[in-house]
Amino acid sequence: MAIDKPIAHRPGIFKQTNKGHKHGRHRSKGSISLAAKGKVSVKTISKKAKKDLNKDQRRNQAIQLRRKKRDELLAKKRSLGGTDHAPFLVCLIPLSKDIDPTTAISILEQCDEEAIVNKSPLGITHISIPRFKQRFAFVAPPAGNDFGILDTLKIADTVVFLISAAKGLNENEDLIDRWGNNILLSSFAQGLPTPVVIISDLESIAPKKRQEHKQLIQKLVHKWLPDEKVMTLDKNADGINLLRRIGNQKRKSVLYRDRRPHLIAESVEYVPDNEGTLGTLKVTGYLRGTTLSVNQLVHIPGLGDHQMVQIDAPTDPQRVEKSKNKAENGMDSDEIIIRLLEKCDPAKQESLDSENVPDPMDAEQTWPTNEEIETAEKEQKVVKRVPKGWSDYQAAWIPDDPEFFEEESDQEDDEEGMEEAMSDDKSQMSDQDVDEFQTAVDSEIAVNDEKYDKEMDMEAEKRELEKLKAAKSDREFPDEVDTPMDQPARVRFQKYRGLESFRTSPWDAKENLPSDYARIFQFENFDRTKKRVLVEQEDKEGALPGWYITIHVKDVSRLQWSAFKSSNNPLVVIGMFPHEHKMSVLNVVLKRTTNLNVPIKSKERLIFQCGYRRFAVNPVFSSHTNGQKHKFERYFHPDSTAVATFYAPIQFPPAPVLCYKEVFGTLVLVATGSLLSCNPDRLVIKRIVLSGHPLKIHKKTAVIRFMFFNREDIVYFKPVKLRTKMGRTGHIKEPLGTHGHMKCVFDGQLKSMDTVLLNLYKRVFPKWTYEDLLVNCENTEATMET
Repeated sequence: MAIDKPIAHRPGIFKQTNKGHKHGRHRSKGSISLAAKGKVSVKTISKKAKKDLNKDQRRNQAIQLRRKKRDELLAKKRSLGGTDHAPFLVCLIPLSKDIDPTTAISILEQCDEEAIVNKSPLGITHISIPRFKQRFAFVAPPAGNDFGILDTLKIADTVVFLISAAKGLNENEDLIDRWGNNILLSSFAQGLPTPVVIISDLESIAPKKRQEHKQLIQKLVHKWLPDEKVMTLDKNADGINLLRRIGNQKRKSVLYRDRRPHLIAESVEYVPDNEGTLGTLKVTGYLRGTTLSVNQLVHIPGLGDHQMVQIDAPTDPQRVEKSKNKAENGMDSDEIIIRLLEKCDPAKQESLDSENVPDPMDAEQTWPTNEEIETAEKEQKVVKRVPKGWSDYQAAWIPDDPEFFEEESDQEDDEEGMEEAMSDDKSQMSDQDVDEFQTAVDSEIAVNDEKYDKEMDMEAEKRELEKLKAAKSDREFPDEVDTPMDQPARVRFQKYRGLESFRTSPWDAKENLPSDYARIFQFENFDRTKKRVLVEQEDKEGALPGWYITIHVKDVSRLQWSAFKSSNNPLVVIGMFPHEHKMSVLNVVLKRTTNLNVPIKSKERLIFQCGYRRFAVNPVFSSHTNGQKHKFERYFHPDSTAVATFYAPIQFPPAPVLCYKEVFGTLVLVATGSLLSCNPDRLVIKRIVLSGHPLKIHKKTAVIRFMFFNREDIVYFKPVKLRTKMGRTGHIKEPLGTHGHMKCVFDGQLKSMDTVLLNLYKRVFPKWTYEDLLVNCENTEATMET
């Protein structure tokens, strides 16, 4: 009997087919483990075991990091304004000159019945609110001294802007006048602390119009501070609300200030030495920022950089202590205990030497023989006139003819002919330009023409007109100069060189440096030094932030201190990092403001505030680009951005920069920016363009004239590449005749309206004109108007 085989079922055409699972374009973990069958690759075994966290562990780690950051912020917030810490330093600034900030301070003093009010010897008002457990210190710098206001804002925790609602009722008055706009612009450029805007005199307006007027002021403030809501200050309840907001609002960090120790003086004492010319300045106040060491230098705006002798810790007179603690310690309420914190160590103290003293004999020397001495005496009889900046090796190639080369002195400043412009300390301006930043006052009295003409300086008017024409010509025809006809071009432009490409051609940064470069300091790696200095500042030992201390600043001039007291400036002390007293080359990025629409010439005297320091220099302007070489700018035009290079003490960025120009005895804010670098190797390259015109044009050759006027100059500049304004490139083939015609070859046929150009370059260095703006004994009050 045969065995029947089972018949397999075959699905028909109506069999249902389901879609496969879409698990992505990769295999699932299950399929991978099934395929591996327990096998592990050698590469996986050789690797270090990864400690991968599961979901709960990752959530726990995020919670811990969040809690750590929150605790750090709370500790930082509690360290300011508490009863055991430094009070909140609040600066009151009116946005109009006729607003008195003392009225606002009096309302704050009376807003709480339990408030404890004290005043320091220098006029700082201290208010302690027991129910808030917070302390506040209010300072109102004088409205006539703008530099004093800026110095106070450098160290303030909060700035309160005052606006009077009564000023807006008159159509001819502005809520924020020109002086207030200038203060706002300067404070924003410098680095604004935590702002608060309050309105006073709102109750002088009719009740039905108060809300409308307040909305109008809010709209005006929104242009400067978009996220700020204005507050009123007319009643005691308004004062409590203001103090609560100052104590609880989120603090705005100003990085360049918070990295350095700083304090404002609560009391000052000057102790002259035996001779009487110098003395020790004892400054007492609350330390803020970071740790202050007695061995580091401090900067006092108006008095300069100084060393410290010691740091003391006296009893805080503004601190409210319990009577029980006083009785236990046996201390009287008026008794002040001074405790010595730290004394200077001469071996570790920072030096005040700002310049490097080069040794002219620090080189390889050999004793000359008698024959060499006789030869040198013979050579000294031949007088050679060499270009400025040439070495002895270069001068040896000059012929003995004294008329072959002429020394260039001041001709570098007026190469272009029309570029001649006087950069006096007090530049004059035409009447048309002064109207752009000076308020015109209408007068009903007839103008006396003779008296008006006597007061006008026509020579200054002519110089200013020539300056405006030269700036306009430089913008329309950049760097184009005329070849002199009375002097060979190879002599006039002997310091210049040709480049195949301005971007890629090499240029040695250490080549032909001026003698001033031997006096400055340079870092091998500036960024690495900055990181090391910041780490050392965090680990430094000394007085901690929040302490009430007295620092002893030594070697302060008695004459300067007398002038400083009469100047009515707030005394601010800022601790300096290592190396910040040494001179180097600073590069700052500047952007023009709308206060002054007049071009500023390179090497013109300007006043800078870079970080905490204020000085006057004559900067060199260059383009703000990313290349290795940067084009020299003859003029800093309005509505433009440039880099200013000058000699100044080192600072570590970030640091805000404010640039002022003196006009008619007042200082006008002309540019704002920030510190770019402290790099002496920045290549600022000046370009001049010699132009010629085609006389005869062939297929690829042309005869060019008016670029040179003798045959020797054509041969001298023959290796330099030519280009045209329409994009053609070429080179000089040969001179034709003796009057400056030359045959040139181009990569295409020229057009008759085209212009042939030859570019020459040289490196430009700034001049050593640094002047630290200390207090002037004759004129101690600095005023700025726009």
